[in-house]
Amino acid sequence: MSMQDPIADMLTRIRNAGMAGKKEVSVPMSKMKSAIAEVLKSEGYIADYKEVGEGVAKELILQLKYRNKRAVIEGIERVSKPSCRIYCGSEEIPNVRNGLGIVILSTPKGVISGRVAASEKVGGEILCKLW
Repeated sequence: MSMQDPIADMLTRIRNAGMAGKKEVSVPMSKMKSAIAEVLKSEGYIADYKEVGEGVAKELILQLKYRNKRAVIEGIERVSKPSCRIYCGSEEIPNVRNGLGIVILSTPKGVISGRVAASEKVGGEILCKLW
């Protein structure tokens, strides 16, 4: 069975692992998912990530963070879908939970958070929001 939206699958795995209290979550590897994991790490939403395996069987292992036995990632949702892409300019980057969350964008400068995109004055496709 082919997967229609691998990024949504990654976000769902992270959400489910956080609700179940898991320390790690395994996701099939891709460059886009690795870039998203880098943004999550730099923004402090996950502890670390690593790539394991070779070739087609390569996986991304994300180590989730918890504070007071609750996952740091309280909510995560996909915005731009394969059936309906959502784009924004540098002035139109959405504010998530009054600044308590972040938005992850795919821009010409790579996959970056909304704060970085606003400071570099670059827009792009809104991949997901998390808080």
